[in-house]
This record gives sequence, structure tokens and C-alpha cells, in this order.
Amino acid sequence: MAERATSIEPGVRVRVPFGRSMRVGVVVGIADTSALAPAKLKAVERILDDRPLFDPVTFELLRWAAEYYRHPIGEVFAAALPAGLREGRPAAATAAQLWALTEAGAAQLADPSNRRGPRRRALLAHLAVHGPRSDAELAPQFAPSLLRAVRDCGWIRVTEAATAPPSGQEAPLGPSAPLVRSPPIELGEAQGRAVAAIQAAEGRYRAFLLYGVTGSGKTEVYLRAIATAIAGGGQALVLVPEISLTPQLVERFRRRFDTEPAILHSGLADRERRDAWQRARNGEARVIIGTRSAVFASIANLAMIVVDEEHDPSYKQQEGFRYSARDLAVLRAQRARVPIVLGSATPSLESLENAARGRYDRLDLPERAGMARPARMTVIDLRRHGVEQGFSQPALAAMQTHLGAGGQVLVFLNRRGYAPSLYCTACGWVANCRHCDARLTLHRREGALRCHHCGAQRRTIVACESCSQPLRPVGQGTERVEETLERLFPGATQARLDRDTAAARGAVESVLARVHSGEARILIGTQMLTKGHHFPDVSLVVILDADQGLFATDYRAAERLAQTIVQVAGRAGRAERAGEVLIQSNYPEHPLLTLLTAEGYEAFASRALAERREAHWPPFSRLALLRAESRDTASLDRFLRAIAERGRAEAARGPAHPAPRILGPASALVARRADRFRAHLLIEADDRAALQRFLAAWLPLVESTKAPSGLRWSIDVDPLEVD
Repeated sequence: MAERATSIEPGVRVRVPFGRSMRVGVVVGIADTSALAPAKLKAVERILDDRPLFDPVTFELLRWAAEYYRHPIGEVFAAALPAGLREGRPAAATAAQLWALTEAGAAQLADPSNRRGPRRRALLAHLAVHGPRSDAELAPQFAPSLLRAVRDCGWIRVTEAATAPPSGQEAPLGPSAPLVRSPPIELGEAQGRAVAAIQAAEGRYRAFLLYGVTGSGKTEVYLRAIATAIAGGGQALVLVPEISLTPQLVERFRRRFDTEPAILHSGLADRERRDAWQRARNGEARVIIGTRSAVFASIANLAMIVVDEEHDPSYKQQEGFRYSARDLAVLRAQRARVPIVLGSATPSLESLENAARGRYDRLDLPERAGMARPARMTVIDLRRHGVEQGFSQPALAAMQTHLGAGGQVLVFLNRRGYAPSLYCTACGWVANCRHCDARLTLHRREGALRCHHCGAQRRTIVACESCSQPLRPVGQGTERVEETLERLFPGATQARLDRDTAAARGAVESVLARVHSGEARILIGTQMLTKGHHFPDVSLVVILDADQGLFATDYRAAERLAQTIVQVAGRAGRAERAGEVLIQSNYPEHPLLTLLTAEGYEAFASRALAERREAHWPPFSRLALLRAESRDTASLDRFLRAIAERGRAEAARGPAHPAPRILGPASALVARRADRFRAHLLIEADDRAALQRFLAAWLPLVESTKAPSGLRWSIDVDPLEVD
């Protein structure tokens, strides 16, 4: 029987008839009348919640985001909910399972002769130190299969935790909990000023840009400020760019506070994510740590927001609902009237400009914490030195020196696989993807050629398909670097961290544990290594190919390259060891490299902002990108030209002076991907208001324009990539 509509509130889920099936939706508004005839209206079949799922600020934030990013509101609300809630499962928390150490497990851990199963021993040790833990709490470090295997041995058992407060009730929020568990470390002078400024903003909106060099103690500033926020019964939201950063940050919060953080990211099982979401919603979790989508978590008593590594492009969703979690976090803090801290060693140019204009309060941490000293940075001219499998002789000599002195070495190359192409030296044939305008990457250990654009894969070939001569792998990937270093440094154990090695659950933690224990002497990796990891014994960083971003067409390429170099360089010399950074380049005289190495990131950013201002690029203008793709390139071009013409006519009639400009159509950098041709239109306006007015008028015209069969298009507001 259908529910009466008068009992429905905005923010609750309902089950409604949709065609011949039933669907779950979120009520976003209530109207007294409808443009449709009453006979055409269908009744709600069931109300699924007894109160709105979202707090008022988050609910309005989602509605605003749907309008600003020009995305269907249903998909926006769906992105804010765990999968189970989207499917209609109960929102009320259920009793969580806790894994506890048994007497037999404690005996196994205490037995010094038992050296088998290091992962099992690590699990037993974790439970011995921290006590019973739930699936969600163990998930970042230990796979479910490991838990079941250790349980079957009788070393751990499952108990049931107390049930969380039922839906409609909130956990008591007050100053009595949580308590600080471990004493904080002593603050430096700059850290103390930063903490005092943030604490002084308690209970009101202020945005702080915490600009701290790598190793300057930004996390300690976060912890101190959060301690104040939650001491009065509030909750803190902490956003991180990557799942791989979550375990180490969670552990720091566990050591500091007598409260269990709620963890929200896509790597969790649905029940784990729902339980964490509910703990945030009912106020039980005082600290919520998550990746991009956690910005939409419903939080009972939000008191503070932290965005760590605020410059990281991972905060921008690149598919579907293309939102910026960093930007929405600032808006959420403003509407909730709470302080927000944006932290980075390499702030985005947008954030630096916001600080310069007074929109953000800038807090500087110019020195590394403790005894750590800045790393010495040197550019190696590859044109003057002999190179062996991608390594210059000075780099190899430095590696030998640092390894001999007991240090660890980090080798950075932002290209996974064995080699980026297979090439025939006889006829010039190259192994290309059959579905994309891209080359296949060789993954030798898996015996596969893979396309890193569409995911297509085929078995490795050894002979040219054109002339049958042997093929040669050309270029370097992390897998090939690993093979080279195994030959050059046979006595040094290696660990590799990239998307291939990190695919398995717990793999990232396993690699990092080998590095921290000192077992791995050489660490090889991609962009994943630049995101906030702490390696105290790394004394040398070698950046193999710094030239990838020097001549790219995207206007943000130089900024990203500078951020990457500074971030990966910051992994060296984090403790008492003196750090050294070697940057290999064929263009050592390039202005970006010379400015960055001689004067640092701030000097680079200042020049880059001046260039952006001159060229009228963001943050001195606003962009939107309309992307389209089709199997037929001619019809794709006709469609884009037609809507561009309608857009230019609409812009000419609008109130903005100068009117928004439409550039293109232009082909994407990879024009054909997965057998579909891709092109775009770039819309540029002087400010955000002018861009939004134009999109509001133009996009209905785009929707009304007849598109060829199979053509798809989407809009990206504030794009990070103009490709």
C-alpha cells in the first residue's frame, strides 16, 4: 500500500514505481501542485527512512553541487550514499562484528620459535596492542581472507559489539569524550602560531592555507586543532587524496585520541562503508577520515574540516559527476560555520591566489620539524653523462654511496609497466592499441601488452607483425627499472609501489612495512609515492625522467610537474640523515627546472601565476569543457560545430561583457579511445557568475539539438585537464 505523501520529508529515501520496476529515490522537495495531470502521477510505494539521511547543510550542499556542476540531481545524491543505501537497505546501524585475540592466538604470538606467516603474526600483534577491532577498522591493513584463515586456526574469534544508537537518535555529544590518549609532541614556533590561529576560529568559518614544506609537521598541526574541535563534543572531517594514505593517518589518530575514526573510501566492503557512514551520521565517530566522496558524509555535529594535500588532482572526480571535493569542502565549511584547513607543501595556484586576495588566511611552516634538513637538489644533464638503462653514471654512483652508508634510496618514475612501447628496428612497426590512438605498454612479468587508456590487453608478441623480425622494448617503466636495479645492485632488496603492485588488498601496507622495517633498501614507484608518505631512512631520491611535463600542451602541466618534483624530493632526508635529490633531464637549462631547484616552489608559483594572469587562464578566468564522443568522427564534428554556433549566438545576447568565449571544436589528446572518437569545446568566461549564467542558457539548447545516434556528451565545470 502506498504511503501518504504528507509523511514524507526532503532527504528521506522512498521506493517508487518506475516503468515495470521499483526504484529507490531521494526526496529533494515537496510541492502542492504538479504540472502533470493527477491521473498521470504515481504514488510512493514505501518510505524507507524515518528521518532525513542528510544533515541540513549537506542536503543543501548536494542541491547546490547539482546546479553548479550541471549534473542530474539524482546521480548527485546517489554519489553521496554507500551502495547499499542506494539499493534501499536500512540506514540504521547494525551490531558490528569485532575480531578478538584468543588465548591460543596470544600463545602463538608469544612463541619466539614461530616465524611462519608474517601477515598472521602482524594481525595477532595488532589485536594484542589495540584490542578487539571491527571489519572496517582492520580493512585497511588485513584482507577478509586472512581474518577467516586465522579464525579457522583458532587464534582469533568473532564477538558482537554493542549496537549503535537507533535511527532517529544521536550519540551523546559532550566535552567528556573523547579524551586525548597519548601526549602530543612539542610544537615548533611556526607550528604553535598555526595551531593558535586555527583554534581561535572555533565556532565560525575561516579558511586557512597551511603552507608547510615537506616534513614540517602539518599533521601535528591538524591533530592539535582537531583535539580542540572535538573536545567540546564536535566532529572533524579529514579528507585525503588516496586510499593508500588512509592507514598511516588512521593509526596516528588512534595513537593520539581515545576514539575510533570512521573510515570512508571506495576500497571498503559495502557493510563497512555503511557502518562508518552511520557512525558519522549519528555522532558516534568524532573523526571521519576519507577520500573524495567523504565530503558528502552526513555529520551530526561538524566542527572542523581538514583537506590534506589540497593540491592533489585526485580531489576532482573525472567521470560522471565531475565535482571538486576540495572546493565543496570549503563551501561546506562556510555554510556550517566551521574552520577549514587546506594543507600542502605545494599549494595549488588557485589556493595561493585565494590567500593573496585574503579569502584564505595563510599559515606558513617554512622549516622541517626536529633535526631534519632540506634536501640538496641537483639536475643531471643526460646529454653529458653516460646512461645505462635509464640511469646516469652520477645517479648510480650516488646510489652506491647512500646504500653503503646505510641509507635507503627512492627511485621515481611516473610510468608503470616494463616499457611504453614495442618497436621493430627493421621496419619501424610499433605495437599499437587496436581500439585507441595509443601504444600498448609491455608488462613483461604478466606476459601482456596493455592499453593504459581503454584497458585492452593481448598476449606479448616477440616478432614484428609486419616483417617478422625481433621486437625491441623501448623506454622505461617501473617494472624495467626494477629489473635493472636487481642486476646493478644484487645485494639491495627492492620494493615497487605502483598501480600494478598495489592492486591486491593490503599490498600497499605490505610494501610500506618492508620499507619502514629496513628490509627494502631501494623503493621504486610512481605518483603514489609523492602523497604524504614518511620514509625516515630515505636519504637519496632519484627522479629518472623529469621531462615528461616540460612541453605538454595542457596549461596545468608545469604546475603538476613542479608539484611532483617537490613532493617526491621531500621524501629524502626526513630524519637526521642529510637528503639528496637527483633530477635527470635532457633539458637542464629549462626555466622551470632552474627556477625550482635554485629558488624553490614559491618562486615557481609566483612566476606561474604571473603567466596565468597574462594569458587569462584560471584562477584569473573560469572554464568549462564540453566533451563529446562518437563512433563517427564526421557526425561528431558536425554536432560540436552546431552547438558551438548556438552557444556563440546565446553568448552575444547575454549580459556579460566580454561575453563567454567558445573555443573549438578540437580533438582530444588521444582522439580515439575504445573505438570512439573524442573531441571537445572549451568555454571561457571572466568569472564564475558569467560562466554559470551562460551554461544555464546554453545547455538546454545543447539538449534540444538532435545528436547523431550513439553520440554522448558531458559537461565538466572547472576542469583540471583540457584534453
